[in-house]
Amino acid sequence: MSLIPKETVDQVIAQADIVEVVGDFVSLKKKGQNMWACCPFHHEKSPSFSVSPAKGIYKCFGCGKAGNSVQFIMDVEGTSFPEAIKYLAKKYGIEVPEEEQHPEFAREQSERDSLFIVSEFASKHFQQRLHEHEQGGIGQSYLKQRGLSGNTIRKFELGYTLDEWSDLTDAALKAGFQQKYLEATGLTIAREDGKRYDRFRGRVMFPIHNISGRVVGFGARTLKPNDKKSPKYLNSPESDIYHKSNVLYGLFQAKQAIRMQDMCLMVEGYLDVLSLHQGGIENVVSSSGTSLTEGQIKLISRYTQNITVLYDGDAAGIKASLRGIDLILENGLNVDVVTFPEGEDPDSYIQKVGDTAFKAYIKEKAQDFISFKTSLYAEESKGNPVKKAEAVREIVGSIAKVPDAIKRTIFFRSCSLIFDIDEQILISEYNKMQLQDRQQPKTGNNYEPAEAPHEPVAPEKQDSDVDVLKRYEREIVRMLLNYPDRVLEEGMTTCQYMSEQLEDVAFRTPLYARLLELVKEKLSAGVLPTAEDFINYPDQEIRTEATNLLSDPHELSHNWETHHIFVPRETDLLPYGAERAVLRLKWRNVELLLKSEIEKLRLVTDPQEQDRQLNSIIMLKTLHSQLGDMLGIVVNK
Repeated sequence: MSLIPKETVDQVIAQADIVEVVGDFVSLKKKGQNMWACCPFHHEKSPSFSVSPAKGIYKCFGCGKAGNSVQFIMDVEGTSFPEAIKYLAKKYGIEVPEEEQHPEFAREQSERDSLFIVSEFASKHFQQRLHEHEQGGIGQSYLKQRGLSGNTIRKFELGYTLDEWSDLTDAALKAGFQQKYLEATGLTIAREDGKRYDRFRGRVMFPIHNISGRVVGFGARTLKPNDKKSPKYLNSPESDIYHKSNVLYGLFQAKQAIRMQDMCLMVEGYLDVLSLHQGGIENVVSSSGTSLTEGQIKLISRYTQNITVLYDGDAAGIKASLRGIDLILENGLNVDVVTFPEGEDPDSYIQKVGDTAFKAYIKEKAQDFISFKTSLYAEESKGNPVKKAEAVREIVGSIAKVPDAIKRTIFFRSCSLIFDIDEQILISEYNKMQLQDRQQPKTGNNYEPAEAPHEPVAPEKQDSDVDVLKRYEREIVRMLLNYPDRVLEEGMTTCQYMSEQLEDVAFRTPLYARLLELVKEKLSAGVLPTAEDFINYPDQEIRTEATNLLSDPHELSHNWETHHIFVPRETDLLPYGAERAVLRLKWRNVELLLKSEIEKLRLVTDPQEQDRQLNSIIMLKTLHSQLGDMLGIVVNK
């Protein structure tokens, strides 16, 4: 397998700015010297995900994910190191030397990377067919009829599939791709008799990108009006890279606008996204005609806490999608709703009135979801007490999804005015629902009992000797990585001092032994190690642990300095801390050796061997006592 040259890897790592890279996926806010956000790798409501611009690393203190820019792309994309390097190289305009690709190209990649690569090939093939093949004129005519410009078509990489049985499959196999990857992405369908054919034929193609811009699947619209055997729209099946519940059409193109405007517009179809984007309204995404999922909502929450749902004028469609909006509320986001005149959708309406009038319409008609849903149900239940009671319960159920107590109070008040019903009745109904939830087994809702039943608490387990030793070794490596070039005294750096002091000490934790050896190798070569040497190290275990050791969840508030209150920092006490870290490890090592020698003595029967063993124990006890005195530890002699 051919590799990316080390010079290219080093150039990418050096140029990739951790804040820029992570900022493409989450909204970062500065606090102290670091940037913070809610973690993109697990669900949380309080930010525990930290990015250090100075060190070039990220660390989640909730789930433990950590690393540099390359590791972040690997984690967020679930891709390999070479593919992460290529992604960053493309972002920063760095040329990656061509690798030998065909016909062994797909076979050399990991399974997941191969799916990405074959999907990208298909996307480019469809674009080529749209723009260069004579049948592509059919697709171009349709897109032009829908009012799409050449710039929009190219920006969203729209394409066309020939109305032939195996055009894509034949082209991909000829280019050296394996059929198993074509089948795994759903691009090719294989029959039991061995024949194969393209899933998409005679359709306009809408590539679906993940948030980093890689093609993961396709939406396809038929251009055969009389074909009743196949659906109007056909989507790629689920695969290792395409999970419909975790993808939003247009998010890759919209994420910067969403962050800048602090608002995400949610529409239903592909053409709604394209028409609005073309009209200068770029903060728009689509769930591709499916109900919103929690995964999709979490994607949006990386960039904004505000969603405006743009509904078609179809009342039945609105009622069918209300459950998905409840899920948005449950995740703590703010939701507004805009409806269009009957028979109109966002695509048709912006084509009809233009982008300026469209923006004004959204601004004027936006209504918070609870008020919208309350008005909708109030109108439907007018004059019917039974329906009204059902409607009230439905609205209270939606309000119960809102985690913020102040917002719930405001919604109860608004609902009471629209339904002309006492606010306390609504609150009582809400309390009744909460009581029922409390009595039900937990199934993942966000209700937590006020107090959990008391259970016997097991006695606290004492750390084993191995655990304590590991902790002491970790502390030494932490100091070596954080302060390698700090001068302690008489021109000696932290690295030099600790290396000398630990010359005859063998680390027992394999990972920390490897890290210490790497430090010593650098010193032997006449250079001081840097943090970058470890967070960019090829071995992932080394990279991850180094990032953990370089990350600190706490920062000293600048208010201490503002008020002229001196608080000593670790660097102020570094000579003392380094000395004690070494002494503690030596003391613990001697203690463990002493225990071992005492155990051996019990098994010795030869008198002369017993004398030698006793002398060894006496020497170790003396050393243990001396080290204890230096540490201020009282040792039983």
